[in-house]
Amino acid sequence: MENQEKGYVWRSCFPKAREVKLLLLDVDGVLTDGSISYNDQGVEIKTFHVRDGFGMNLLRKTGVEIGLITARSSEALTRRVKDLNLTHVFQGKRKKVEVYEYLLEHLQLAPREVAYMGDDWLDLALLSRVGFSATVADGASEVKEVVDYVTRRPGGKGAVREVCDLIIDAKGLHEELLDEYLL
Repeated sequence: MENQEKGYVWRSCFPKAREVKLLLLDVDGVLTDGSISYNDQGVEIKTFHVRDGFGMNLLRKTGVEIGLITARSSEALTRRVKDLNLTHVFQGKRKKVEVYEYLLEHLQLAPREVAYMGDDWLDLALLSRVGFSATVADGASEVKEVVDYVTRRPGGKGAVREVCDLIIDAKGLHEELLDEYLL
């Protein structure tokens, strides 16, 4: 994100984003644009943005873990999870709060140390429980009303990278990570 785009709202999220040790993400509408397509054999096709994957890898370098919680299940997501080497992945989970509570206990985290990014009504209960919440530019209006941050980018088009950048910036690690790619 360009420096001129980082305004008051971006910086006002720093106190909450600085505490994050686990970023949980919805999939459809957040990591994808929400479209569901099928090929001639009936296989579901999803499109993921490479910048979101790179952002998640950068964030993991800071020690923040990444998790996915989605109400649907798909082989396309299983493949993407393998590419990104993610371990906290929960498919077919409509009760996302139960997964969140399991992860709090399993990883011994406090709610203030967890961020969640969702885009629709299924995400509202979890968005209200975490320390830092975010949604995509094209998220449901009811979700936009309750989150700490609304991305400039829509779901599946780099919105996750934007939130990863925000957390990295809040932790004061942006320049250190960037230096690795300038050498």
